[in-house]
Amino acid sequence: MILDTNALSAFVDGDSAVGETLSHQERAAIPVIVLGEFRYGIAGSKYRSTYEKWLGTHLADFELLSVTPDTAAAYATVRVALKQAGTPIPANDAWIAALAFQHRLPVLSRHAHFDVVPGLQRINW
Repeated sequence: MILDTNALSAFVDGDSAVGETLSHQERAAIPVIVLGEFRYGIAGSKYRSTYEKWLGTHLADFELLSVTPDTAAAYATVRVALKQAGTPIPANDAWIAALAFQHRLPVLSRHAHFDVVPGLQRINW
C-alpha cells in the first residue's frame, strides 16, 4: 500500500484508523514525492522537531519508492488518460498514481480525485 501525504500525516499524528489499515498490509510504501510534500509541510510547523524525530526513527519501517524511467512512462500514461477524459488531478498525485501502477499497490488516501484514475485502487480510512 502507498500512503499519500495526508495518510502519512494522519499516521504520524496517531490516527488509529490509518494504523489499523496499515497493519493488514504486506507492504507499506512512501513515495519520495510524499516524503518531499511531508517535509515541506513540517518545515514551518511548530512541531517540526517532533516530526523530524519521527522520520528519523520510523522512515526505515516503510519502503521508500523512488521515481525511475518506468515511473516516468506510467506518469505520462496517467496524465494523458486523465487529460483526454477531462479529469486532471494534481501533478504530484499523478506521480503517486504512477508509482502505484508500477509497484501494483493501492493508494491509501481520502482524496476522491484518485478515483478518476482508471485502474487505480484507492483505499479510504
